[in-house]
Amino acid sequence: MKSMKAVRIHKYGGPDVLTYEDAPRPEPKEDELLIRVHAAGVNPADWQIRFGRRFVLEEPFSLILGFDVSGIVEAVGSSVADFKTGDAVYGMMPILQGGAYAEYVTSPATGVAHKPSCLDHIQAAAMPVVSLTAWQALFEAGELSAGQRVLIHAAAGGVGHIAVQLAKWKGAHVIGTASARNEDFLREIGCDEITDYTTTRFEDVVADVDMVLDSVVRDVSAATDAVAGETLQRSWGVLKKNGILVSICATPSSETAAAYGVRCKQILADPNGAQLAEIAKLVDAGHVKPTINTVLPLKQAAKAHELSQGGHTRGKIVLQVAE
Repeated sequence: MKSMKAVRIHKYGGPDVLTYEDAPRPEPKEDELLIRVHAAGVNPADWQIRFGRRFVLEEPFSLILGFDVSGIVEAVGSSVADFKTGDAVYGMMPILQGGAYAEYVTSPATGVAHKPSCLDHIQAAAMPVVSLTAWQALFEAGELSAGQRVLIHAAAGGVGHIAVQLAKWKGAHVIGTASARNEDFLREIGCDEITDYTTTRFEDVVADVDMVLDSVVRDVSAATDAVAGETLQRSWGVLKKNGILVSICATPSSETAAAYGVRCKQILADPNGAQLAEIAKLVDAGHVKPTINTVLPLKQAAKAHELSQGGHTRGKIVLQVAE
């Protein structure tokens, strides 16, 4: 069996459980692609899984993390018609599979699209999870349309900064919460109003919004979503009647929503190659651009996790796999 370099975990814990080592190189099934990974994005889900917060496997196990990938198609499954060897692609791995922290990964072809031509692999690897999360939250769950007002929490973060650009492209009035250091950045990418959460309670200055997108990353040490979801709890009152709160983090209460006369949904992004193809068109047309916070080599995945867990990063952290 061929081998490759990968970052795996064999038990749950802190960043120190991430191990850079040899691992078996996967083989694509008939509906899959084998991708030579050039870069892999880092997401909060990665370290939440590393802590054992998303699902629990019986120890010991071998698990390669990573859900964002950009690379080159190395081999194509027998039933795949839309891709060929040598294609530059980007995609999101299924949540129970992962695998992007490696030199090679297999992915269902349905979760992959041709890479935006104007982005390099580092930039493209920053896109799939956050752009699909923002797209599915704004347009599927929230049904955001032109002229509506949307409040995006953590607007300078990974999901937030893409959500701002997608909402602006759609024609919405975009309000973002962030620290003052991000104000100029957020105005450049499309925020109409910005509230500095370090000095101002957003509910004192924001009202009558059609949608709230809560993308505040939860502390994995928090015992419950109720503890971690303070921002969510303070968001109900800023919505118009029949407005909607969409959370990608804590679970919103349908009873509380009903008491306020509003709606709520929680989403976890699903891989969707068709949506990534649409997003690639928007990127190449100049409507959406990822912001890269830090680039580290694959073997420094532990440092990448430490940075991501610290919060307050602008944009995305990316692991460079191929030179």
